[in-house]
Amino acid sequence: MNGANKTLVLEFFLLGLSKHHNVEIALFVLCLGTYLIILLGNSSLIILSILDSNLHTPMYFFLSNLSFMDIFGTSSFVPFMLVNFLSVRKTISFPGCALQMYLTHALGTTECVLLAMMAYDRYAAICNPLKYTIIMKMRVCAVGSPKLDSESVNSLLQTVLALRLSFCGNNIIDHFFCEILAVLKLACVDISLNAFVMMVAVTLVTLTPMLLILISYMFILVTILRLNSAEGRKKAFSTCSAHLAVVIIFYGTILFMYSKPKAKDPDSDKLIALFYGAVTSMLNPIIYSLRNKEVKAAVKKVMFSNRP
Repeated sequence: MNGANKTLVLEFFLLGLSKHHNVEIALFVLCLGTYLIILLGNSSLIILSILDSNLHTPMYFFLSNLSFMDIFGTSSFVPFMLVNFLSVRKTISFPGCALQMYLTHALGTTECVLLAMMAYDRYAAICNPLKYTIIMKMRVCAVGSPKLDSESVNSLLQTVLALRLSFCGNNIIDHFFCEILAVLKLACVDISLNAFVMMVAVTLVTLTPMLLILISYMFILVTILRLNSAEGRKKAFSTCSAHLAVVIIFYGTILFMYSKPKAKDPDSDKLIALFYGAVTSMLNPIIYSLRNKEVKAAVKKVMFSNRP
């Protein structure tokens, strides 16, 4: 290894949209509003699921965890990003970058698993309603806990493999935050091991949950179509419509990000990543509030229960 490869990187510069300061000001306003909605909307869902006994079900337990992941996930990079939008010198320390990569990756992959568990919950509720309680208590808790633990191990491995690389003094990240793919682009050594581990991880923690969701909804669709009454089919579909909308937005954005042709302007890729990281977390509580009668009823109950 030559001398350049041994250059010690103590901090990273985040390029963002430094060449378009007016755009960054506009993004600051939009992202601040989005972040406040994320905090308010997801916190409200968590509080409702605690206060209303009608929401003490596996589905709302998962939804509360999803809301927590949305709050924690966006908080791992949005506040820092907001500060950088207004700063001339946009930097992040090496340990801070490592922590940001780990948290964003861990919470993002954990959300994939949670969505798969929620899909299985809808499958059990619609396809096996009489055994629903037994199925959710025995199987999901037994399978889900170790799976969520493995997400933390996977994210730690990805982060360690990324930061062990030599950067040859190149410490300018062309992104709003320490996104792992943007960091890997700075490496001046072979990253084939990182690419292989990431490919395996994407298959296991992203595509596998997506496949489980598709299988669950295939069984749900078959069950719904077998119902005799139109009212029964409508009621059955309404129980999973909110979750299905969240899944489509979440995985639709991921597939668009990684399957679209590489943009000539790299700034567009940054904005898409920003949409995936922040806007989807904002939409989740909105969708569940608008599409779910139980949540609407819980809101009315909490708001009007103390009135004379």
